Amino acid sequence: MRPVRRNFYDPSSAPGKGVVWEWENDSCSWTPYDMDICITIQNAYEKQHPWLDLTSLGFCYIIDFNSMCQMNRQTQRKRRLRRRMDLAYPLTMGSIPKSQSWPIGTQSGQPCSCQQCVLVNSTRAASNAILESQRRKVYAAANGTLTVRQSNSYNGPALWSAMSSAGTIAPNPEQARSPTTTTQLSPISQSQSTTTTTPIPGQNNLNRPGTQRSAVVSTRASIPPGVPALPVKNLNGSGPVHPALAGMTGILMCAAGLPVCLTRAPKPILHPPPVNKSEIKPVPGISGICRKTKKKHLKKGKSPEDVVRRYMQKVKNPPDEDCTICMERLISSSGYEGVLNLKGVKPELVGRLSKCSHMYHLLCLVAMYNNGNKDGSLQCPTCKAIYGEKTGTQPPGKMEYHVIPHSLPGYPEFKTIRIVYDIPAGLQGVEHPNQGKKFTARGFPRHCYLPDNDKGRKILKLLIVAWDRRLIFTIGTSNTTGETDTVVWNEIHHKTEFGSNLTGHGYADPNYLDNVLAELSAQGVMEDCIKD
Repeated sequence: MRPVRRNFYDPSSAPGKGVVWEWENDSCSWTPYDMDICITIQNAYEKQHPWLDLTSLGFCYIIDFNSMCQMNRQTQRKRRLRRRMDLAYPLTMGSIPKSQSWPIGTQSGQPCSCQQCVLVNSTRAASNAILESQRRKVYAAANGTLTVRQSNSYNGPALWSAMSSAGTIAPNPEQARSPTTTTQLSPISQSQSTTTTTPIPGQNNLNRPGTQRSAVVSTRASIPPGVPALPVKNLNGSGPVHPALAGMTGILMCAAGLPVCLTRAPKPILHPPPVNKSEIKPVPGISGICRKTKKKHLKKGKSPEDVVRRYMQKVKNPPDEDCTICMERLISSSGYEGVLNLKGVKPELVGRLSKCSHMYHLLCLVAMYNNGNKDGSLQCPTCKAIYGEKTGTQPPGKMEYHVIPHSLPGYPEFKTIRIVYDIPAGLQGVEHPNQGKKFTARGFPRHCYLPDNDKGRKILKLLIVAWDRRLIFTIGTSNTTGETDTVVWNEIHHKTEFGSNLTGHGYADPNYLDNVLAELSAQGVMEDCIKD
């Protein structure tokens, strides 16, 4: 004797849907994958991933959904792949009778009492009740009688023709061929309407043979012209319609007798296909493949007033206009008089910045510098001109960069530069908003991409300078999650989508390279900062 066990799968999984993935063997016949592998492949397929690496399951294969093939990573041999939907679990040869379908208990007297069967039975009862009520909807006709019409899924472009002048609704071609589908009934005989054995698309199909289930899915997969499609919002936030709104819209349209089709918005392709270590190459013209930053090194030896005096010139007769820092008139004392007391700095002293010629109270500029990074640089609050070398408050971390043998959308003739940022969580320092408090680092390591051309390499060099100056990231509040005291981007945009541009952070984007150069320039990182 041998022990026997049974497995229950979620109705939304591959076996619950009757989906089986198979590969073609050497005898040109088809062999099904193990059920666990089947579920993994189906999940990746439903998420619209272009490929799937089975290494984590102990197999050196890559599943390519575009070409529907299985490739051996070692031998590069490819086998055909197919997805069947005409089988039901447990797997048998062909389709199985309705009385033998899962769950068994619903057709054999006493139903099964396990949680999964109870859930399926209650869901089936609710859906059948809704479909029955829709199937038997009563419409008032012009002559006072009642017309009973089947509420089927949309099955062709001519489901409803234009309404006639009498206000009646013309049936679809299939209903026109069957005189028993639409029947004139009196109110007393409503409950005695004729029934049809044709399976209703959209009805719960857990206990339906696999061939019928396949037909229903194929019918839903083809969206006829004229049917409004609602792209449903994904869990990651992409897509224009929220699931709840799409569901309510579908219910209202179905109640009004209008066709509707809910579609799933495509998911972004964040990462390239798997790359071997031997295929990763250094970026031409750039030494090294990694940069690290440590804790902030403060520049000492100069007082705040000495730094401000270095970049400004004294104005003897200031104009009668506002100081844009304290909003007091330049001809009067600074608004920081009595708040900030510095020896040798009079509150009425006014200076002009050497590059942009904007004028401020000297005391106001010193107060602004004290509230900043205190790194020896100064930035004009009006035109954002930078004096000195601006540095940021980026926490310690690591930046890696290399070339991978794949192309970005819009740059098919070039390989790709991949940048990997990795910053661990830690404690905030003196330059951060809340000194001594822990900060989080979500989503690391973060992968970013540039085309491996001349402009892409130039941007990489500038990003390395910005990394060394700690300008790529900062600690603040996330615009996405609202979390405080976390690592966030610092106004230098990166492309984190490799093979799509669904979220706006991918390719193709013809203006991105020029835009990121402008953002780097706004941080004081320009071409003359690159060290040969």
